[in-house]
Amino acid sequence: MTDILQLPQKPCALRVMPQPADANIHGDVFGGWIMAQVDIAGSIPASRRANGRVATIAVNSFLFKQPVFVGDLLSFYADIVKTGNTSITVSVEVYAQRMSLAEDIVKVTEATLTYVATDSDRRPRALPALD
Repeated sequence: MTDILQLPQKPCALRVMPQPADANIHGDVFGGWIMAQVDIAGSIPASRRANGRVATIAVNSFLFKQPVFVGDLLSFYADIVKTGNTSITVSVEVYAQRMSLAEDIVKVTEATLTYVATDSDRRPRALPALD
């Protein structure tokens, strides 16, 4: 049995509902599809911090905690946890609101990814200073 959760009280980076094309014949969403959405969600704060283009350089950790089903409303929360000279590490948490029960919210995935700021030639560049 899973605990019923509330969505975090912070801005959501991405919200999406998987469709039948994103799942197998049993309605279970492909892990690779979830990974792609996590990468998109993580790139949002990374791009903002870099003030421009970023590229994913590492998936440091990725944990699938619960299955995701077609029709779940997924909410992705992404926070910068570390920065380097050119790199930005982001933690992403994913929650599913089971649409069969509007109050049933479960944490389905958590991941940590690292991005690197890149210039117009796609070469690493230093992060801009924070004001």
